Amino acid sequence: MHVALRPRSGCLVLCLCLSAFTLLLQSLWVPAEITSEEPAGRSPEEQGHRSLGFRRLALRLEALSTQVQRLSRERDIPQLTKDDLSLLLQSFRKDQLGLARLMEKELKRVSMRLEQLSPLIHTGPKEKCEVPTDRAYPVCAEKVEFLRARWQSDPCYAFYGVDGTTCSILTYLSQIEDFCPPRLGRNHSALPWHQKNHSYTKKAEIRTTLSPLHAAIRNNSGPAVTFIRSRVERMSERWKQAAVRMRQSSNQTDSTQMKVLLYPGALAGSAGQRFEALVERGGPLGELVQWADLSASLTLLGHNLTFSTSQQQLHSLIGAAPGRGSCPIQRPLTFDLIYTDYHGLAHLQGAMGLAFLHYQCRFRILDSFGTEPAFNLGSYARSHGYKTLWGSWGLQPLQYMTMFPHTPDNSFLGFVSEEAVKDGKEEELESDSNRKNRIAVVYGKQDYMWKGKSEYVEVISEELETHATVYQPPGLTSNLPSFIRNHGLLTQEHFLRLLRGAKVFVGLGFPYEGPAPIEAIALGCVFLQPRFDPPHSSENNDFYKGKPTTRQISSQHPYAEKLIGKPHVWTVDVSNKTEVQEAVRAILRTEVKPFTPREFTCEGMLERVLDYIAHQDFCSKSLPTWPPECALRVHLGPLGQSCESVCQRSSLVCEPALFHHLNTPAAFARLKIGCSSTRQEVNHLFPAYSPWGQQCGLQQDPLLFSCAGSDLSQRRLCPCRAHLPGQVALSPDCLS
Repeated sequence: MHVALRPRSGCLVLCLCLSAFTLLLQSLWVPAEITSEEPAGRSPEEQGHRSLGFRRLALRLEALSTQVQRLSRERDIPQLTKDDLSLLLQSFRKDQLGLARLMEKELKRVSMRLEQLSPLIHTGPKEKCEVPTDRAYPVCAEKVEFLRARWQSDPCYAFYGVDGTTCSILTYLSQIEDFCPPRLGRNHSALPWHQKNHSYTKKAEIRTTLSPLHAAIRNNSGPAVTFIRSRVERMSERWKQAAVRMRQSSNQTDSTQMKVLLYPGALAGSAGQRFEALVERGGPLGELVQWADLSASLTLLGHNLTFSTSQQQLHSLIGAAPGRGSCPIQRPLTFDLIYTDYHGLAHLQGAMGLAFLHYQCRFRILDSFGTEPAFNLGSYARSHGYKTLWGSWGLQPLQYMTMFPHTPDNSFLGFVSEEAVKDGKEEELESDSNRKNRIAVVYGKQDYMWKGKSEYVEVISEELETHATVYQPPGLTSNLPSFIRNHGLLTQEHFLRLLRGAKVFVGLGFPYEGPAPIEAIALGCVFLQPRFDPPHSSENNDFYKGKPTTRQISSQHPYAEKLIGKPHVWTVDVSNKTEVQEAVRAILRTEVKPFTPREFTCEGMLERVLDYIAHQDFCSKSLPTWPPECALRVHLGPLGQSCESVCQRSSLVCEPALFHHLNTPAAFARLKIGCSSTRQEVNHLFPAYSPWGQQCGLQQDPLLFSCAGSDLSQRRLCPCRAHLPGQVALSPDCLS
């Protein structure tokens, strides 16, 4: 009985397979009467032959299926003979070769037919989908071809209705992107992400509470955010007092309340995980200091903040389309300003598609070490050897915001110098000069920073009890010299208390340009640091290699060296033991009081951020009007000097926003410079004058107006201005 069932089971299986295949072919077969668009050049006979062949294949398979079904129904026969099954299989094999050829031929035609039918299915039989030719949309055809080949590369295209057909692609390119003209018969309005929000003109009122900031940060976590939160709380009273004084002053600048997104991209994604791991092991905290102080400033100035360290949440906040970021966002950007960093800039570009270029004027980039114009403009950087990993974004150079005022082409954002909280005992000891006589604290929280510096630190230890705050991994022995008293990695509160009792804060040469030396000076320490000869730069230093700057770093902290100086800052050749010893002894003989430049106080930072928001408008097509022209001091530099150096020599600063006043032949004439010829050129050294041939050069691309850059054949025409005492970013003519 078991043997008798096997042929019957085989018949059933064969029946099912043939039936399913027949149904598939019947569903794919398209009768001639519903195909309104046959390819040109095909005769009716050819069309009929194709349809007939396809029908013949389907009918033959249906007949075979019927035979199998008949055999399977003969349940009364105890045993199915082999002859019946053999006849069936021989009948099938007889036409096997012909069926295979016909199948291949017809399936190819099915594929072509489906492609022809798709526009009819999706857009209706009367709609024609031809790629338009319009001079106002020169890349329309190119974009259509691109999407025909790549529309499945990103799910966002399907989200916006693209299905591979020409009609759906044209709809997308005219209604979501603006590469093709509006389609006939369809309402055309502004792009959905291009529409302007209803503007609101509510005035930003200065607050005296940081509660909105605490609420904004509450939903974020991790060591980095914990550091930001604790710093804000620790300094809250100083911030509030500064806000009260600013509100009482009569020279406030009126400002519209802004909706602001703070997105530290370095704390998001995989980069964020690596950064977070370093925070608790002595890693860099300078950027976190700046984020904390920027957050507090914007809150007290009356703006509405959203704070996020999540890349997924960023997509939700900006309305990104689902997918990989090839498409524009779904709605107009709801934030007036977005503060981020280089990592966040890449995240925004990867989520906004075409909308990134439209809204990039609203971005502000926290950039500790600065980005010079020659590195910022991608085409120029590639053709002139300035291409780096970090540059080429094509923003206005003033959109980059630095830690210190070392790159006048950028905006100096800064931070606030923190002070140790005093207790009663410390106040009693403050008047006792011996309290700070014999203690030095070394600036370097990780072992590698001490490499090659033992002799230098030993000279200091002969005069001072020397302390360190180096991170010590559990179970590992310290590599520090035996004369060093290491406290391990301290909390910020305990570190500041240690500085408060120290006489000298000792720099090892790295990290560069951090906030700690400014805070040490604010606590009455003298900062002793190495001189770099030759200066460190991208040409000879691995740290600066690849950074978008040509700066020459003369010491560990050039700001402290040049803008503060002695008696608070001593810069020495650390390889010269005698010079180091004499400097330490001179420091011990000198009484130094705590000092904080105004630009690193709460009031100073509030003034700066207030004026930036009120006056910097990078979305306007008009020429900049801040600082006003009355602040301009024109200088023609000597051969081979940058405008930054030219202005510094006159105790002024270079102001890139004033360059456009000098980029005319009249500017040279006012200086009584005779130009035998004047040319416009894309050159980051222009406007400039070349004595050879008396040639005057004007800048062709405003993005290349640059305070940096020099050439031995050019005398640069420089826009200098004065600045407020202790507030380099603001002009006395322009502070409201």
